[in-house]
Amino acid sequence: MNKIPKTQYSPEFREQAVKSFNEGNLTIVEVAKRLSMPKTTLLSWITADKKGELSSIGKHQKPLTELALELSRVKRELAEVKMERDFIKKCATYFAKTSR
Repeated sequence: MNKIPKTQYSPEFREQAVKSFNEGNLTIVEVAKRLSMPKTTLLSWITADKKGELSSIGKHQKPLTELALELSRVKRELAEVKMERDFIKKCATYFAKTSR
C-alpha cells in the first residue's frame, strides 16, 4: 500500500489544530480526522504546546510558495483517493468471489 506524501503545515494551522483540540471536547483522533492529518502529528503538536515549544516546530523547513503548498495538498489528496480506490477494488473482488 502506498504511503501518503508528507505535508508541511503552516504555523497558523498548527496553532489552530491545537486550539481546536484544547477548546473542544473531541479526542485527538477525531480532531486529526477532521483535519485530514496523522494523529501522531497532532499529538506531538499538543505535547509541544504544553511545553511552550509549538512555535519552534518547523523552523528548519524552507518556506513554501503558494504553488508548492497547493501541489503538496493535491499530491496528498491524490494519494488518499488512490488508496480508497484500491480498497474499493479489493472489496468488489471479495464480494464477487463470495457471491458465486
